[in-house]
Amino acid sequence: MPLPSGVYRADHVGSFLRPKEVLEAREKVNSGAISLADLRRIEDAHIATVVQKQIDNGLQSITDGEFRRAFFHIDFLQHVEGVERQGGMSSTNVTTHGMTPPKVVVVSKLAHPKPIQVDDYRVVDTHVAAAAQASGRTLTTKVCIPSPTMVHFRGGRDAISSEAYPTLEPFFEDLVKVYQAEIADLYAAGCRFVQLDDTNLAYLCDEGMRNEAAKRHGEDPQKLTKHYASLINAAISQRPKDMIIGIHLCRGNFRSQWFAEGGYEPVAEVLFKELDVDVYFLEYDDERSGDFAPLRHLPESKIVVLGVMSSKKAELDDKDAMVRRLNEAAKFCPRGLDQLCLSHQCGFSSTMEGNDLTEEQQWAKIRLEVEIAKQVWGEDLSV
Repeated sequence: MPLPSGVYRADHVGSFLRPKEVLEAREKVNSGAISLADLRRIEDAHIATVVQKQIDNGLQSITDGEFRRAFFHIDFLQHVEGVERQGGMSSTNVTTHGMTPPKVVVVSKLAHPKPIQVDDYRVVDTHVAAAAQASGRTLTTKVCIPSPTMVHFRGGRDAISSEAYPTLEPFFEDLVKVYQAEIADLYAAGCRFVQLDDTNLAYLCDEGMRNEAAKRHGEDPQKLTKHYASLINAAISQRPKDMIIGIHLCRGNFRSQWFAEGGYEPVAEVLFKELDVDVYFLEYDDERSGDFAPLRHLPESKIVVLGVMSSKKAELDDKDAMVRRLNEAAKFCPRGLDQLCLSHQCGFSSTMEGNDLTEEQQWAKIRLEVEIAKQVWGEDLSV
């Protein structure tokens, strides 16, 4: 059975280490030294470079490296009408260099008056299309956007205006409409692969965070898991048949640190049997992710991009150990290795600070991933 279009045996989550010039330009914008238009021109130049570097190092699924974002989720969500970025929140599970992630707060009715990600997609796709034509390789432009659950989980009822939404059912209905509109706009622009980045379904694998969620939302964590699956399903329900939807689950990835732990068992049946996505990008780089047994729930029609490699550590992963891990996971999948692909557990820079490694170490890890994938599945990584 072939892989879904745009999924590759050597794949990746989406973000790469930000170049120094991009980080410096962001600081200059904050100080008023340059304009947002100036920043965008600098980002454009470096995005062209990172697109080519992905291709040169063997990847076929291509992103903008998330170079336009400070946070993987905030920089998208704050462009939804009715959403504001405010203050910060802390995690009880880990100390993260003194950083508290910003909050998204719903201050008025949600709406989608214009596309959020389309212009950024077109910039990347222009470079990808040219490279594909020049090289004859199969390449895909992937768009990564935060899951709709990111608007609800961390703040809950307290972060949603009771004036705009006295009850939450209309809030979820409007949130679904926002995502349906954005996905439709991306499709009209030519996008055929959207990845939803969702930390919350992974956080609901952590016993401590499950308890916190129960208190915050006044809802049993298992019911919340099913509620989120329904929310995501509704958000993607109108996508055309030739648009592939992936979802990435992550337990935190800030400067090589993490926020949550726990195997996928608490959410596995809902995740694999009820969530209407085509491919799962799953964090599986260490013991915090548990064993591979939850993969027994995987339907034959779906693919898992197994994140057994680590973007958090500078040293290269052990090649033989990665092959063993892939074969171990395959024992739980209905179609074995045919249902698996390989990646790192998360991006290299979920926030602009990035993980604790150099750019060259980052690309060396990508090259090793491609080498392993070719050893396991053969030279053609698109089948």
